[in-house]
Order: sequence, then C-alpha cells, then structure tokens
Amino acid sequence: MFRFLKRTTKTRLLFFLTADIFFIIFSVFLAFFLRFDGEIPIQYFGGILPGMIFLALIFCLPIFYFSGLYSFSWSYVSASEMISLVKAITLSFLFLAASLFILKNQPVFNGFPRSTLVISYFLVFIFCGGIRFIKRVYLELFAGKKRGSEKKKTLIVGAGDAGEQILRSILASKDSPYLPVGIIDDNPIKQGIAIHGVKVLGKIDDIPNIVSTEKKKIEQMVVALPSAGSKTIRKTVELGRKAGLENIKVVPSMAEIINEEVSIRDLREIQLEDLLERESVSLDTKAIKNFILNKKVLITGAAGSIGSELSRQIVKFRPSSLLLLDQDETGIFNISKELLTKFFQFKIKSLIADIRDKKKIERLFNKFRPDIVFHAAAYKHVPIMEENPDEAVKDNVLGTKIIAEASLEFGAEKFIFISTDKAINPTSVMGATKRVGEMICQSLSQKGATKFISVRFGNVLDSRGSVIPTFKKQIKKGGPVEVTHPDMKRYFMTIPEACLLVMQAGAMGQGGEVFVLDMGKPIKILDLAKEMIKFSGFEPDKDIPIVFTKPRLGEKFFEEILTAEEGTISTKSQKIFRAKLSVVDENKLKDNLERLKETVEEADSKKIKDILKEFIPSYNPDKTI
Repeated sequence: MFRFLKRTTKTRLLFFLTADIFFIIFSVFLAFFLRFDGEIPIQYFGGILPGMIFLALIFCLPIFYFSGLYSFSWSYVSASEMISLVKAITLSFLFLAASLFILKNQPVFNGFPRSTLVISYFLVFIFCGGIRFIKRVYLELFAGKKRGSEKKKTLIVGAGDAGEQILRSILASKDSPYLPVGIIDDNPIKQGIAIHGVKVLGKIDDIPNIVSTEKKKIEQMVVALPSAGSKTIRKTVELGRKAGLENIKVVPSMAEIINEEVSIRDLREIQLEDLLERESVSLDTKAIKNFILNKKVLITGAAGSIGSELSRQIVKFRPSSLLLLDQDETGIFNISKELLTKFFQFKIKSLIADIRDKKKIERLFNKFRPDIVFHAAAYKHVPIMEENPDEAVKDNVLGTKIIAEASLEFGAEKFIFISTDKAINPTSVMGATKRVGEMICQSLSQKGATKFISVRFGNVLDSRGSVIPTFKKQIKKGGPVEVTHPDMKRYFMTIPEACLLVMQAGAMGQGGEVFVLDMGKPIKILDLAKEMIKFSGFEPDKDIPIVFTKPRLGEKFFEEILTAEEGTISTKSQKIFRAKLSVVDENKLKDNLERLKETVEEADSKKIKDILKEFIPSYNPDKTI
C-alpha cells in the first residue's frame, strides 16, 4: 500500500509538471501571438521567443515545486492555495523580468517587447491555475448533484474557520454521507449569511426548532467548534439529541489539530471527554516545531497509551527520524503500522528492547544517536506495584537510570522524563519510584550537555487500564459500575493534550526542571461514572447501578497536582508550572541507588520501601488513602 501511495504521489507530480511545462510554453507563445495580432515577426522565432520560454521554465518550475504547488490535494483547493499560486507565479516573473533587464543588451534579447511579459503572467496564471482548479469545479458542479439523493441532510454547527473547512470538504467529496442544508452559529453578525451557498439558519438554542422544521428534515449534525469549551459542546449535543438526532459527529479539539486545518476525514464520534467540564488547552506549536523539526527522536514505552500518542503527535512536527522502543512487540507493530499508513514518507524505526537491558540500550544509542529522548516506559498501576515493589524499582528507577545515562553518554540534546502527580508526597511504591526517577534526572542535568527535564501530570482520559475503559466494560455488561469512594477525585486530561504539553515543556526546559501540568479542575469519580452511564443512554442507579468499594492500598482521595512539596513557579505557558524542589544530594542518591539495586534482587518489599523512604522523606507507605 505504501508503494501505491508513493506511486500515486509521483504520478500526480509528473502530471502537473508536464502540464505546467506545456502551459508555460503555450502562454509565452500566445502572449507574442496576441501582442502582434496573430502575426509574430519572423525574427522573434530565432532568439527572443525561445529565450523567454527557456527562462520562464527555469524560474517557474522550481518555484512552483518549493511553493508546494505539486503536493496539496486539488480536491480541496481553496483561497489559500490560490494565494500560493499567485505568490509563486509573481515571484517567478519577477526573476524573469530581472533576468530580461540584465540581458537586454544581448543580441538575443535585443528589441524585447515588454508587454509580452505582462500578458504571459496572466496567461500562466489562467492555464496553470485552471488545470489545478478544474477538479474542484467539477466536484462542485456535477459530482455532488449526482449523489445528492444518497446523502443525508446535515446541520453544521459553527460558521468559523473549522466549519467553513468542513463544509468545503463535504461539498468536494462525492462519497461523503453528508448533504449540508444549514449552519448554526451564535455570532449575531453571521446570522443570515451564506457560506459556499449554505445559509446560517440560527443560533445553538434554535437547534430543536430548526431540526423539527418539516421543510429541512435534518437527519444528522456536525459540530465544528474545535476551540469551544466543553460546556458549549455539551449544550449543542444535548439540544441535538433532544431534537432526535442520533448521528452527531464532532471536529477534534485544537489540541488534536496541529496545522489548524480540518477535513471530512477528521470527523469522529462524540466522546466523553468532549462533554466533561474542562478548559481547552492553548499551545505554542511554533516552539514545539522548532524543538522537533529535523531531529532524531526516541520514544521509550512507545506501545503504551502515552508513548503511542507521543508518536502520533511528534511525527506531525516532522522529525528526521522517529525511533519507537518497547518490549511489547505487538504494540510496537501496531503503532508503527498506523504511523506508516499516515506518514509513509517519514523514517520510522521499530526497536524491541527492555529498558533494563543496559548493554542492548547502549548499543541502540550508539547506533542511532537520538537527539531527543522521551522516556515514557514505566510500570504505572498503583495496586499491582504495591504487590510487586521490586519490579517497580527495576523498571521505574533502574531502567530510567540506564536510559538517562545512555542519553548523557551518547550526546542527546534533551531527555524528557514522563512523571506523575503520584510522585508528590507519595503514598505508593509507584509514586515513590517516579520521584526517584525525577531525582536521577535532576542529578544528571549537572553532568554534561544533555538537558534533563521531568514532566508531571495526572490521569489521562481513556488511557489503557484507566478508570474510563474500566467503566465502559462495566456499563457494557449491564453494571454494576464500581467506584472506590464517593469523595474520590482525580484530575483528567486527554491524551493528545497531555502529550502536546509534555512536548511544549520539553521545548522550554533548560535542564534540571520538574514541570507540573495544570490539569484544570478535579473531577469526582462518582460524577464521571454518572456521566458515562448517561452518555451510554442509561439512567444511573436505575438502569445501571453504582456500587462503592473501598480505596485500594496506596490510593489518595485527592492527587496534589499543583502542590509540590515546596510549591510551584509559573512559566510563560499558563498550563505549565515549575516545581520548586531541593537540590539533590548526589552522594546520598548514589549510595541509595546501590542499596536499592542489591535489595531488589532479594525481593524484600519492606526493605525496598525503607530505602525509598530514605530517598523521599515525604513518602508515607503506611497511608492507604
């Protein structure tokens, strides 16, 4: 399939390149033909005409290529592509005019008719632009009408950039199931206007009345409000469902739309996270791009929830290569296949290794020499790590030390350690081991050019093994939904948001920092359970019962995401804070790591916890909640 995609790209390039060569030659010849009323003087055929054709080709073709005129989809061509075309042709003819001015005294160009340059400019725009826009015109005029009877009448919510792009994409797609019949927008200025021939019919509050109008017979709805808050999305969806619309699609949030361009391919089903009361995340995509562009990036734990989403987001910023490392071969196979399907032109390498295998890790680092390392590999399940503290230490502490030291030895520019809110005043082995991982990074940041950065955040929605997929399974079975305690609260963030903020923190980090992500307001797990039951079309405690278990060992009622031991400092990003932490005693750290390494071989849980307590005075292993 990848070969087919590459072949299709090459075929498109060859088609437009051949067409441009023909139309540029034809445009220059026609310019002379029009200038001299159909009778071109014979002397121009010997020098000026072929000379101008040659120069036009020399300047136009490379500039067209580097302006991207051979790479974007002409099914969705719009004003932005038109502007690119105008800029490319204008720049080409400026070079052409300058060359002709410089060569005006040469015998070949003696007596050059300047008006032909202006005429050629407009003709090249008409012909080279026409060949590109003709497909869009055909789709607009004929293809949509042919299949209109098979499409379902659709209401689009949002008359902004995202709504316009979705509407344009729908109109250009002959196979889409949507037939736009109206737009909804709360902006009073946009009421009554038409976008691509589709009229703005009213505001969000008007949805039930508009849908019930016999004339429209609206069957489905597309919510194109990527920058709106969850409150607006929730209201829109509720009104749509109240009006009887079951098929409701949504445009992803701005955190998921890196290049701020959307099409019909981006539409997805409404998800729980779209409806939870959470603030939208603003990102400095320029800083992230400068951080990632043309760099060799290694991701450990790339098969996990965080690692795989980091892979999806990082590849959009065009690294020179992406190295995906995990010991889960199936997970690595799946994420590699997914990325290669969408980004077949990028160099993506799958690496199967255990981060605790020091020799293998050093061989890989020596071979690939990554510029940036995102260390997401870890054991994360609190109750299981309480029962297996030796494995938690091996992976989260000793494995982190191996990856971090390899990054330092083989010259990585930055090492970003994925930490957790559970590292703050830890009550669990998992949280304590992640805090030790932070301390290792703090210590190594003073030893070389590699900048070590740790990033803490809380729960991510729908991550593997988290509460949401657990609740989904319980609801699917008919209940009961199990909540540990009615007062249990957690911070939540979507996986894309968390990963992009991790990347932004990595971009701004200068070494030695422990960054803390602002996860917004905490959500009661009980409220989350109720929302999920409602989202599935049931009534809590009526159709699906909710039962309370007890908090598990190592769990807290409330995660202290923004109350690091010694406070936090704001940064230039409103969603990223810096934890104020004490300087790490390197000698003590080294001694305790050696003792910990010896103790895990004995698998003595009490000794392991005692040593972790020496690492972290605030660690309280006897506290269960």
